Order: sequence, then C-alpha cells, then structure tokens
Amino acid sequence: MKVLNEIIKWLKFKLKNSGMKGFAIGLSGGVDSAVVAAIASSASKNIFGLIMPCLSNSEDAEHAVRFAKKFKIKYQILDLSPVYETYLKILPKADKLTAANLKSRLRMCALYHFAGLKKLMVLGTGNKSECSIGYFTKYGDGGSDLLPIADFYKWEVYDLANYLKINEEIINKPPSAGLWQGQTDEAEMGISYNELDAILEAIEKKKKLTGFDKSKVIKIKSMIEKSEHKRGTSEIFKKRELS
Repeated sequence: MKVLNEIIKWLKFKLKNSGMKGFAIGLSGGVDSAVVAAIASSASKNIFGLIMPCLSNSEDAEHAVRFAKKFKIKYQILDLSPVYETYLKILPKADKLTAANLKSRLRMCALYHFAGLKKLMVLGTGNKSECSIGYFTKYGDGGSDLLPIADFYKWEVYDLANYLKINEEIINKPPSAGLWQGQTDEAEMGISYNELDAILEAIEKKKKLTGFDKSKVIKIKSMIEKSEHKRGTSEIFKKRELS
C-alpha cells in the first residue's frame, strides 16, 4: 500500500530531524493505536508501547499485550488506577466526563515521562473523524509530537488495519476510549462512524448534504465549530498600538 510507505518515510524523516531515538505509543487495545504502532515499527526499531489501564476493562489490556507480542513491540503495563483514585479524593467532585478526561490526561503524563527517559517522540493515535469534531481530550490523548493517521477517516483506519493484519479481536470490537465501563465512541457521540465519515467527507468536498439526516449534519457542524480551540496551540491575544 503506497500510502503506508509515505507515512513510514515521513516518520523516519521526523525522527531523524528530532535527534530522538525512537517512538513511544500508548497502546489502548484499540484499532487506532494498533495501526499507529504497527506502522511505526516499520519506521524505527526502537518502539515502546505503554499500556495504561485505569479502572478500565481488563480485556483492553489483554488485547494490547497480544498485539504487542504479535508485532514484536517492547511494552510495559502501568496501572494508573491508584493514582487516578487518589486524584479523585483530593480534587473537587466532578461530572462523569470531566472525571473520565482525567484518565486520559494521566495517561499522557505517564507516556511523556517514559518518552523523556528513553528519548522518544510520542505518537498520537487520533484519526481524522475524531480530530475533526474534537472527540479527544485536550492535553490527554490529544497531546503528542506527531499524528500519523490524523488525515485518515475511521473507515480508512480500518482499511489500514486489515492490510497490516492487526489482530481481529481488535478490529472487530466496538471502538471505545475506555473512559468508563461500557463506554463506546459511537454511543457517546450519538452517531455511527459510517454516518460521521460520510458527512465529514461531504463537508470537506463541498458536496450537497441534502441526503443526510439534517439534525446530524447540524450536530456535526456544531461540534466542528465548538472544538476549533482543541486543534491548535493556545490562541495568543495580539495587542495593538493604542493612540
């Protein structure tokens, strides 16, 4: 697949210019992180996968371990549950989503800690579908040095996963950020990835949207607009000369 070679070439170039020694990736047991890790393993021999359960489904960690072994990726399991529970005790009580986002931010901190120790670049695992509507945690899973698949819709990620022969148990399970027990991406977003991708592609290519559910089109456009601040660095106020 030509596009895979292009990603690998890009990763090699970025790594060489960075002066770092390889890549660090958070392995969630999901398809996005598996695809990124598999591609990265062709760009560098020095790949480190960090598996970070945090009061999460034990099956996800098991899937991540089996994936890492299949692709011969060095990995470590770091259970963040005790740290997370301590934070919940000392911080003000929060709503379900705010508390869940803390998990993602703890994972980012842990991943960057190991990356710093090992002189590695952190690879993000966000895809185009999620990045477009802001379906990620700012300074959580949104924190990374490089985003290899952020220009690929979810359906394209699955195409890559099948081509790379990612473990079927990972490809076949419902996508989930692992924020709480039973959480799935599609249920939380209120739309299937197939619908989301179709609408996003139509918007990108400036096609007519009359064939889609109007309420879902409005919802997605609103999500794109409201999450703009999540897709860049913090905006800087520019002072002007006052007379």
